[in-house]
Amino acid sequence: MTALLDVVLPVFIVLGAGYLAVWRGLFTDSGVDGLMIFTQKFAIPCLLFSAISGLDLGRSFDWRLLLSYYGGSASVFTLGILGARLIFGRSLPDSIAIGFVAMFANTVLLGLPITERAYGPEALVTNYAIVAIHAAFCYILGITTMEVATAHGRTLLRLLGTVAKAVFSNALMIGVLLGFAANLGNLTLPAVVTEAIDLMIRAALPAALFGLGGVLYRYRREGDVKVIAFVCGLSLLVHPAITYGLGQGIIGLPADQARGAVLTAAMAPGVNAYLFANMYGAAQRVAASSVLIGTALTVLTASVWILILP
Repeated sequence: MTALLDVVLPVFIVLGAGYLAVWRGLFTDSGVDGLMIFTQKFAIPCLLFSAISGLDLGRSFDWRLLLSYYGGSASVFTLGILGARLIFGRSLPDSIAIGFVAMFANTVLLGLPITERAYGPEALVTNYAIVAIHAAFCYILGITTMEVATAHGRTLLRLLGTVAKAVFSNALMIGVLLGFAANLGNLTLPAVVTEAIDLMIRAALPAALFGLGGVLYRYRREGDVKVIAFVCGLSLLVHPAITYGLGQGIIGLPADQARGAVLTAAMAPGVNAYLFANMYGAAQRVAASSVLIGTALTVLTASVWILILP
């Protein structure tokens, strides 16, 4: 177990350093905002562009991998809505937001560095295949469900416009789409441009982890303890368990892809989960607290999943 913690803890030490720096006033809120803008709108899109532009698309986008991961995502989204509605008596918008929080794993800021430390850089091919459609899948499913449930006369065209705006204004999705364009078009960038992108990439994950720690300091654990525990259980345990069962028990996913899929599914809810809840003014306290508490619990749960995985 000590060896497993050696894999996971460095990621959370960097994250904790960001939390501590903001807590002690050594790093300002505006500094955190600037750092997150840099990482999420520039550095990480460069990382995704570079990774996807160089992928062997036919080999990387295995339908078994995507079905295993996104079958788990859709399942916990549905379970989150039903549990929030039927067990905890939350309103329909709150229930949909809670389902979205359970579904939207932190595939980039936590999933990439933990997988890399656990299995090496070559294992990230699986992660990149998942990340490539993650935001699009989750936003399309979440926003469509919310808009249909609260339609009140909205037209289909307006619904499609809302979904498209949320997906295609996302900087990560722009990096992904440009990566696909470069890959499919066999685009070769000049060496100086490639080196500049590589410089951005080197800063992406450590800066993002530090900034995420600062963001998490803003979230306070507030009320709704049972609902938060429910969301964290779906996110950290049920999602990876369904992915594992589909991949290893039913579909026959190769072991290397199963490791990446399950470990990615085991990540805590990402900050975008809170942004979704905030966009609709639904279950905001649950979302913020689930991101904070789930991220802390990932230290233990990710270690356990690494121990279980082949």
